Amino acid sequence: MATFVLIHGGGGSAWDFHLLEAELTGRGHDVVAVNLPIEDEKAGFPEHVDAVVNAIGDRGDLVVVGHSYGGFTAPIVAGKLSARLLVMLTAMIPKPGESPGDWWGNTGFKSDETLSEEEQFYNGVPADIVAEAGSHARNQVSAEWGQPWPLEKWPDVPTKALIAREDQFFTPEFLRRVVQDRLGFAPDEIDGSHSVPLSHPKLLADRLESYLTSGPSA
Repeated sequence: MATFVLIHGGGGSAWDFHLLEAELTGRGHDVVAVNLPIEDEKAGFPEHVDAVVNAIGDRGDLVVVGHSYGGFTAPIVAGKLSARLLVMLTAMIPKPGESPGDWWGNTGFKSDETLSEEEQFYNGVPADIVAEAGSHARNQVSAEWGQPWPLEKWPDVPTKALIAREDQFFTPEFLRRVVQDRLGFAPDEIDGSHSVPLSHPKLLADRLESYLTSGPSA
């Protein structure tokens, strides 16, 4: 059985994965879901990576999953610990030397201003989960926003990119282009919203398990 390391997105927390964690642990896997130090103004990429590495401890057979903004931290962790697999889930795909703050303009991201935040992030998520989500949101003020991504190249780790067909924040059309341009292959697709760990946890667990026996995209 694998150890799934779940790295949350901007303003998020380990709670974002609680439904997925239940699915994975129920199948016998180990799960490490970390609260990144996003509320610490001095915490940059090194501190984010350290938080994940310290939470993993001596666990092995790692599958590192970076969700959304967690796509900046996940590849660093995966390379540092020689993970079995890296999964970029509706994720920002960084380039060497690119800061998170610059990523948006560099990729040509455009937000649909006609949609509410709830519609962008939580479409398809059960209403009771959406109602609870606000109490777990955190203020992201950490320093990595303006820091260059420290890797000189993509880590030598088998990588999958998984996008959500009903994502109204990072739309499928947008992420297909970004993944192809930056990783050189087409992403896999799954039903669900940007918050697919909350909208389709069982389906996502099925897909993650399937990756344990399938070949990498890169």
